[in-house]
Amino acid sequence: MLKKLAVIGFGSTMIGIGVNGFILPFHLINGGMFGISIVFNYLWHFSIGLTFVLLNIPVYLYAYKSDFNYFLYGLIGAFFSGFMIEFLVPLRDVFHLQIVSSVIIGGVIIGMGVGTMLRNRISPGGMDLLALLLAKRTKINVGIIAYAIDTVIIISSLFILREPRLLYSLLIVSIVGLLATVITSWNYYEKR
Repeated sequence: MLKKLAVIGFGSTMIGIGVNGFILPFHLINGGMFGISIVFNYLWHFSIGLTFVLLNIPVYLYAYKSDFNYFLYGLIGAFFSGFMIEFLVPLRDVFHLQIVSSVIIGGVIIGMGVGTMLRNRISPGGMDLLALLLAKRTKINVGIIAYAIDTVIIISSLFILREPRLLYSLLIVSIVGLLATVITSWNYYEKR
């Protein structure tokens, strides 16, 4: 239990740093429920952390019925990830990089956090929890499933927001997806 809480703390902090320090200053989005929450923030100025937690409710109800451990650690992971995103908002004005550098660094930081959590069968959010449940049933790597879901969210956001700059978001989810796939592949099937 202590190890899982340490993983949640590390992963959530990395996500909060990556999102606030490198993604949001350029009004980009990340995938999953984070991405949808960020789109809601851009459209209607909703709180990203609160929106993130509320959007996760249907997926967590499904997880509760499917696998209680995924539900429990996913709920803790989502809460801490949402909290860290709100807590680390001051980082939005700290780093002053060009957009490509910011996207790469942010993607790597977020990917390390998400990948570490997924490797330990902890979800930082609803779509990643859904990816964990699908990976358990299909034997497809969770990073690949999460990447596919994130790509659909980014492409949908491009149509909704009509902002060409969001194409950089595809690079973000590609980096996050690649790192999550690599990190979860190390001894992943031995742990199952």
